[in-house]
Amino acid sequence: MSDAINITVEPTPNPNSLKFSWGAVIVDNGPFDFSSAESASDSPLAQALFCQQGVVGVFIGADFVTVTKHPNVAWELLQVMVSGALKSHLESGGAIIHEDAQPALVTGNIEDVEVRIRKILDEQIRPAVAMDGGDIQYVGFNAGVVLLQMKGACHGCPSSALTLKMGIETRLKEAIPEVVEVTALA
Repeated sequence: MSDAINITVEPTPNPNSLKFSWGAVIVDNGPFDFSSAESASDSPLAQALFCQQGVVGVFIGADFVTVTKHPNVAWELLQVMVSGALKSHLESGGAIIHEDAQPALVTGNIEDVEVRIRKILDEQIRPAVAMDGGDIQYVGFNAGVVLLQMKGACHGCPSSALTLKMGIETRLKEAIPEVVEVTALA
């Protein structure tokens, strides 16, 4: 990373999450989602961010980090602290994710319907959701029901239910007749 890193902070639809970006790719095998300091052992960057009091989630995308705070903590000071920790870590050249870390992706046999679902999610839905600092991960398909997991700013977002039903479910039903419902893991 260069010495002059300018962090841009953007709101997300989730009032407890902010998206931090700086115009450079930091991981190309992600995304990575950490829901606690204990789960962040694969990421020195996430560990540094969890040191900021009030941080309850860190989502590392290719060129952004979404930080989620506890609902009882105000953003005013925390945003400054997170920006500082992020800038310091990036400028130090420290590891973002350990080389052997793997994103938590569901693998296994993929049938034709699942291939079509994943294609729509990857090409149409996930890029739009990433713009808001989140991600949607495919978990499975059974008896017409698509199971997804909301990540980053999408996890716990008040508008995620609307996005899920009116956006994602509508699009998948329109393109794939086998889909009857889309639900999210809690």
